[in-house]
Amino acid sequence: MAGKELNATAAALLGLLHDGSMTGGQLMSEATRRLGPFWTMTRSQVYRELPALAEVGYVRVGKPGPRASVPYTISASGKRAFAKWINEESGIGQLRDPVALRTAFASHMTPSALSEMYKSAAEYHTEALADVKARAKELAADDAGAATAMDFAVGYHKAALSWLKARQK
Repeated sequence: MAGKELNATAAALLGLLHDGSMTGGQLMSEATRRLGPFWTMTRSQVYRELPALAEVGYVRVGKPGPRASVPYTISASGKRAFAKWINEESGIGQLRDPVALRTAFASHMTPSALSEMYKSAAEYHTEALADVKARAKELAADDAGAATAMDFAVGYHKAALSWLKARQK
C-alpha cells in the first residue's frame, strides 16, 4: 500500500466492507462466496492488507471479540479511496492455466497422462460450472453486480469445457 495506492486485494476488502463491519475471517468467507470463482485471495493476503489499510486510515479497527477476532469498518477516507479505485481504468487480466501450459508441451507427455489431464480438467470445470451457476442464482436476488460478475466465471468454465471437449476426440 505504498503511497496509499490501492492494490486489487485491498480494494476488494474495502468493497466488501461497504456491507458492514467484518473480521478477517468473515472477510475471507465473503470474498470466497462473492469473488472466489474469478478472484482469489489468500488468508495471508487478507491479514497482511488489513493492518496496512488501518495504518493509512482506510479502515477502523474495532475491539477484539471472541477468540481475539477483530472487526474492521471502512472509514470515510476508505470509501473515497475505493470510489477512486473502482472508477479508474481496470487494466486487462492475465490468464494462467496449468492445463493450457502443459498442453503447450504435450509432445513430452505420454498419451495416457495427456488424456487423464484433460479428463480431470473436464471434471473440475463441470463441477465448477454447476457451482458458479448456483452462486449466480443465489446472488441475483440481493447483489446484481456480484451475480453479473459470476457470469464471467460461468463463461470461463463453459469455454474451458468447450476447449477440453475438442482435445478429447
